[in-house]
Amino acid sequence: MPETKSPAKTGVLLANLGTPDGTGYWPMRRYLSEFLSDKRVIDYPRWKWLPLLHLIILSKRPFSSGKAYKSIWNTELDESPLLTITRDQTNAIAAVIQDRFGDQVEVDFCMRYGNPSTQSRLRKMVTSGCTRILFF
Repeated sequence: MPETKSPAKTGVLLANLGTPDGTGYWPMRRYLSEFLSDKRVIDYPRWKWLPLLHLIILSKRPFSSGKAYKSIWNTELDESPLLTITRDQTNAIAAVIQDRFGDQVEVDFCMRYGNPSTQSRLRKMVTSGCTRILFF
């Protein structure tokens, strides 16, 4: 019996800047380290910036940033408002696209910094059979 090929799927990946996983010291430190280590964010000589970042900024800044995030944190879902809003927008867009194209299109979101990471969501789409991915 001949094998039937499933039709090629297209992925639509919506990207947002990013958000920490929590307001505590370590989640904030991980997020700030990833964000502030990006050469496109901080345009300063690496040999000067990285010691400053790791020795001074990342030992103090997670406390103040965590406090600021805590004031806007979605305690009901234990996540940042950016994550909540991005997921809601993605679900709304996915519903419209799936009404029109069905299972041929998979819609998801990622964060440039933090989670869900761009790499993890791209991997998920490829694993689920997406042969073309539109990145917004």
